[in-house]
Amino acid sequence: MSGAFATHQGNCSAFKFRIPHCCKKDPVIRDLTSDAMPENKSDNCCTGGRLAAWGINPLKSFSSFEMTVGNLEGNTTGFSPLNLTLIAPGPGYTCSPVVDTDPSVSSVIGGQRQEQVFKTWKSTCTYSSYLANKTPVCCVSLSTFYNPTITSCPLCSCGCKETDQSSTLCISEGSSPSNSITNASLLQCTDHMCPLRIHWHIKNNYVDHWRVKLTISNYNYGKNYSDWNVLVQHPSFSQPSISYSFNSTVLPSGGASDEVALFWGIQNYNAELLQTDEKQVGSVTTEIVLGKDSDAFTLRNGWAFPRRIYFNGDNCMMPLPDTFPMLPNGSFRPNPQTGILLILVSLAYRIIRFLFETAI
Repeated sequence: MSGAFATHQGNCSAFKFRIPHCCKKDPVIRDLTSDAMPENKSDNCCTGGRLAAWGINPLKSFSSFEMTVGNLEGNTTGFSPLNLTLIAPGPGYTCSPVVDTDPSVSSVIGGQRQEQVFKTWKSTCTYSSYLANKTPVCCVSLSTFYNPTITSCPLCSCGCKETDQSSTLCISEGSSPSNSITNASLLQCTDHMCPLRIHWHIKNNYVDHWRVKLTISNYNYGKNYSDWNVLVQHPSFSQPSISYSFNSTVLPSGGASDEVALFWGIQNYNAELLQTDEKQVGSVTTEIVLGKDSDAFTLRNGWAFPRRIYFNGDNCMMPLPDTFPMLPNGSFRPNPQTGILLILVSLAYRIIRFLFETAI
């Protein structure tokens, strides 16, 4: 093998001289890291099991490795892989059966020659946050400039604290975790008990644009998030938008009714979402300016809040619409006494003005 390795060699006792890299029929294969020895590498390999999102860095969104299969029985043309399973970065992936596809073609001699492989198979793996996690890993809270009410994450969004506080994997805000505790899943105790919270704050509303503040908070005491990303689904991303402290791009909607914007950190600035400590919660934040579609934009009925938010592909728990901060009641109905008073003041003003002009 080159560009990857099998985690177990298996029983290779049948081979006396050239011992194979692996003799198992169902090997688990892992990616090599970027510092692997040159003789062990292959083209487009060795990312340490980390692939960039296609929308962030297409050139680093794929990886490959090579292996030579020997000891095939008879005059075979090769067997397609069976029961392909993708386990990275964890459970949640389901892969389709392997099927024949057009043979892969590569360029050599500086692109002057095209070489075609003998056969290519293809399998498509899809990710489900519901399969990956029994409970959500993130939640969403909301606030606005026109309403002092803050809509918190739903209670117990990612689970609840146990009755016996000593058995919970959380500690109170302001406390410092014991040096003997190294559990990466140790959290700060909150009402939502989520490792991550995304907060959407409607900050300003102008004639031709509006401004939002997006904050991501990490409640883990033992885990940083490197190369994080957040997807926000909202119809207003069909209009021009600017993100000041995050990288961002609008992804193809794929026929969805709402646009999807992808946000991620700036290298050497906030690409790593740090863990929390006894002094403060680890967080990153940006302001977003969105253009207005005069035919669609409104602050009523929660239209300005996101439809869905995802952190690193995981679906975040949203508050229920009936808990959203609402516009204050702007209607004004003057009582009859106020109306009569306004009429009397107006008449008195006119009489005084008439008498003053006559005297002159």
